[in-house]
Amino acid sequence: MQNTATANEGSFRMRGRTTKLTLGFVAQLLMLCQASAQQAPADRKLTDSSTISPDGTAYVTRVVPVPTTISSEAQKVLARVESDTAVPQTLEQRRIGTDKWQAGAGEASKKLYPVNVATDTIAGVPVRVVTPLTTAPEKRGRVLINLHGGGFNSDSGSLTESIPIANLSGTKVIAVLYRLAPEHPFPAGLDDAVAVYKEVLNSYKPNNIGIYGTSAGAILTAEVTVKLKQLGLPLPGATGIFSGMGDFSQVGDSIALYALNGFSGHLDPPKSNSHQLEYYVGSTDPKNPVLSPLYADLTRFPPTLFITSGRDLLLSGTTILHRAYLRAGVDAELVVFEALPHAFWNNPALPESKEAHQITAAFFDKQLGK
Repeated sequence: MQNTATANEGSFRMRGRTTKLTLGFVAQLLMLCQASAQQAPADRKLTDSSTISPDGTAYVTRVVPVPTTISSEAQKVLARVESDTAVPQTLEQRRIGTDKWQAGAGEASKKLYPVNVATDTIAGVPVRVVTPLTTAPEKRGRVLINLHGGGFNSDSGSLTESIPIANLSGTKVIAVLYRLAPEHPFPAGLDDAVAVYKEVLNSYKPNNIGIYGTSAGAILTAEVTVKLKQLGLPLPGATGIFSGMGDFSQVGDSIALYALNGFSGHLDPPKSNSHQLEYYVGSTDPKNPVLSPLYADLTRFPPTLFITSGRDLLLSGTTILHRAYLRAGVDAELVVFEALPHAFWNNPALPESKEAHQITAAFFDKQLGK
């Protein structure tokens, strides 16, 4: 995955896309031809078409202009054209590119949301500690733990996910730099996050602690909550699952539709007989309830905010897990942004990113300390 400082670089690389869609999804979101009527060749007749095979697979073509329901800045992001050709990238190249992008986007975030950033170690785990320039007395006993995105194999969010929230919420954020796959598959990153949480419990009351993350970090947030409950530890006061999922054993419709940048860019067909992210899952059963919280006991989980977007490759995963939380009786709120691609809030220049950060900050302000 290339890192080009776009809206999608806090992203999570899933196993793809195809023009084969399940029948249930056809009525909602269908494949598009990446062009508006104005962009298409003059001699080409643009039509919407669909063919449904006996097994329910849909072969479809759709023409979807850039919507006017989003900001002009977001419209420009959607209008960017990326090649569908796969560009091979080594893990080292990915990490170098992601680190470079995260540093630049982090500085851009600090200009919009002034904070102090320091490095530290908690329970033997490296962390970034992001603190607001001033902290109100009533918020000194609160802390947020961020679990960054990056496909479990890189860091594409420890700064961009933490800086705005620390500033807007007036609360210290600890970004956990957990061990990465494939060198350290599940449950290494989970163990690091749990270790940090247990140490934080020595200084903060559980109802004053919030945990949140984007993409891989969103998945990890749910995994941590399941593990804490299994260990009999007090659960945090609130959690945030932003463009995540809870099931490694199967793929949802949105992965067959969207690449990291929505409709534009390379996307591989999903493998129906294979689970996702083998390099993270390792030898673990994909339906293990800690790895895949969809199969866990979610009752008595803390209030949780879910955020996703209309062209997010993890739209399905996020909404499926949200419904599971609701079925378990959890106070779970879902916010879906129009048209934008995966983890768009990592682009600090978008008005929609600011709105997403404000929603997140307000949620934790409301829930912590109850």
